[in-house]
Amino acid sequence: MDIVDLREFYGSRLGLATRRSLAGRLKPRLAALPGARVMGLGYAMPYLSDCIVKPEAQLAFMMARQGVFRWPESGAVQSALVDECDLPLLESVVDVALVVHGLELTDAPQEMLREIWRVLAPQGRLFMVVPNRRGVWARFDTSPFGHGQPFSKPQLSALLKESQFSVVSWSYALYFPPSTSAAVLSAAPAIEGLGSRLMPALSGAIIVEAAKQVYAVAQGKRLRRIPARTRPTLAPVPAKGAWRHP
Repeated sequence: MDIVDLREFYGSRLGLATRRSLAGRLKPRLAALPGARVMGLGYAMPYLSDCIVKPEAQLAFMMARQGVFRWPESGAVQSALVDECDLPLLESVVDVALVVHGLELTDAPQEMLREIWRVLAPQGRLFMVVPNRRGVWARFDTSPFGHGQPFSKPQLSALLKESQFSVVSWSYALYFPPSTSAAVLSAAPAIEGLGSRLMPALSGAIIVEAAKQVYAVAQGKRLRRIPARTRPTLAPVPAKGAWRHP
């Protein structure tokens, strides 16, 4: 999906209900990280606006194949068009990365995660919203969650582990069907509460929080240094049978 499709979806009634459901899961986690340097990747702008409280700085990166638009509408521009596998940032400069409509739409999810790892500070947090392979939303193209590659929880766990992230928490959202029916959308909050208690594995979206892991590199065994004044002095001894001058 390109940027026009995503904007149109989030401007619809179904998009607004989707935004409320996901923001309700993300905000308790993200609001607890004030003063952070935040990077959104994919189409994260609605959730940057809803869930981030007093950031030190924030950027909204949109993937090259999707397109880009100005964000926010007033003030300094904080959005940019990027290659998700070659982000225009130095190493370890971001505290929080929020990826929405990103992982499932890239051709190289492993390379994308490794690039996010590079720009995250040590113990920085990654939040991803990804279509659930087992959910209903991945089976209908009426929303962005019906496009691209959906993932299961074991698949996400393996990808994160290979990219040197450790999972902190899992949560789930979008239990109501991706319908434009007014009756379904009005009942969406009740369906969300019921679904989270009765069938958490069948959610439309998986939300995972992971931390960047930095492992110490072994430098080998250090040689013990002996001060020069205490070093033993060894006199040269000729080998047995060695030739000597008469």
